Amino acid sequence: VRLVESGGGSVQAGGSLRLSCEASTYILSDFYIGWFRRAPGKGREGVAAIDSDGVSDYADSVKGRFTISKDSAKNTVYLQMNSLKPEDTAMYFCAAFTRAPLGWWLLQVRRTDINPGNYWGQGTQVTVSS
Repeated sequence: VRLVESGGGSVQAGGSLRLSCEASTYILSDFYIGWFRRAPGKGREGVAAIDSDGVSDYADSVKGRFTISKDSAKNTVYLQMNSLKPEDTAMYFCAAFTRAPLGWWLLQVRRTDINPGNYWGQGTQVTVSS
């Protein structure tokens, strides 16, 4: 299984970006998908996650601004990011993880002693200027 993120870029505060996470095989029915980010000098932070039924959860810092969705036919999960802030600047990664409470994954992904999931990608950079 390979996950490839795309869609990052540089935008001004208040702008929008849509990130994509494309899987190399049909995994969306067997795994949950989460987005996490890592800002310069900081650890991992869970951003959003979605389960196989389409139920989603978000970090408080992005609720109301970010939306996670998926297209199973395309093996792709999206992260629509609106009203971007400079503090959203980070490398964004997607990860596939075995079934677990989404809120739990959003919190535990910051742990440095475990992997963020069963599979994860190389990341895409998002830079928001003020």
